[in-house]
Amino acid sequence: MTRIAICPGTYDPVTYGHLDVIERTAELFDRVVVGVVRAPRHKQTLFTIEERVAFLEESVAPLANVTVRTFANLVVEFARDEGATALVKGLRAVSDFEWEFQMCHLNKRLAPEIETVYLMSSPRYSFVSSSGVREIAAFGGSVADLVPPPVARAFADRYAAR
Repeated sequence: MTRIAICPGTYDPVTYGHLDVIERTAELFDRVVVGVVRAPRHKQTLFTIEERVAFLEESVAPLANVTVRTFANLVVEFARDEGATALVKGLRAVSDFEWEFQMCHLNKRLAPEIETVYLMSSPRYSFVSSSGVREIAAFGGSVADLVPPPVARAFADRYAAR
């Protein structure tokens, strides 16, 4: 039986913290699907869905058992469609836990057959968030050590006129 996991998120943009969780998930499961939310309800994205997917596909290319897909439905429905039995999420801080705790129980109510697995953030990425990266880049700061090179270039291009 193939063990399939979903790593869902908006990935706006993907960070080295995200990639750390995806890589570690790829070691635990036979197949990993990075699920990119097309149009999240809780926030406006800076990068288009096409940009976010391209950043991820380039970043996970060395991982043979990882694919990138988009979704616009409930994450548990997406997981079912992909044949997954687990959702894998990274936790950085207590504030992440509070939100994820609620989501875990709601998802379990909707899909009792799908487990949610949490991986603690690696210490070197525990402070990295997509929103923090966007803020630094918007004010001209370097994000080269926080995001993959294509993302850093995209920020440089986007904010070059400032």
